[in-house]
Amino acid sequence: MTGRSFDERDIHLALDGELPREDMPAYEAWLETRADMRALSARYESDRALLRDALAELTSENLPPRLQEGMIGNERAAKGGHALVLRRLGAVAALCLIAGAAFGFWAGRQQFVTGETLAALDVVGEAVAAHQVYAAEKLHVVEVGASERSHLVGWLSNRVGTKLIAPDLRADGFDLMGGRLLPSGGKAAAQFMYEDQAGERISLYVAHCIKGEDTGFRLFEDEGRRAFYWQEKGFAYTVAGSIDENRLLQLANVTYRQLLAGR
Repeated sequence: MTGRSFDERDIHLALDGELPREDMPAYEAWLETRADMRALSARYESDRALLRDALAELTSENLPPRLQEGMIGNERAAKGGHALVLRRLGAVAALCLIAGAAFGFWAGRQQFVTGETLAALDVVGEAVAAHQVYAAEKLHVVEVGASERSHLVGWLSNRVGTKLIAPDLRADGFDLMGGRLLPSGGKAAAQFMYEDQAGERISLYVAHCIKGEDTGFRLFEDEGRRAFYWQEKGFAYTVAGSIDENRLLQLANVTYRQLLAGR
């Protein structure tokens, strides 16, 4: 039996079957003494089961005709359909790992369950719906403009019930337009809207969620609508937009870091 110490990384190694066999007795003994780590282990195992189910559902589906047409030869399309789906999922999984590292989360906390849609999670659905409505506005995009940034942040912080900031995304090409107060499940939510020089808009949406349901970073997509989402300390944060996935991820990364530093 080894005398080495264990931490959260070893949970992922154990679940992956990669923890050395000689370390397993000590690991299991350690896990028995740590209720918090047992809870994490159970949660990660549940997440993996959800992802396996999503993968099984996707790989049982035929490749859409529009994608088959883009492949060389009918035989290759017939044989390669599932492989292409899996390669796509592999790319998403790689993105999860990158996002997780950037945010200081262990890779196992990422829960990119591709079978979910935006409608499956109320707060994300609210965020994306609000983005669609107000990003399309010409004259009334925001209630309070960026020229009153201090007032805007203070007002929304008081109404939502947590310390907020309006992240500075200028280095990434987006200027703050302002923000507004929105309803969310009988409580208040905040939306900050941003725009780049090409007229593309993204928004940060902050709303209440169930306490204790903290999550890692998640990507949700539905019919061209896209959002990166996480929950922490009773609040849900969603960065929504219809821009390129990698660019939205970068903006969400910057947003997360500034929110963390601003607390």
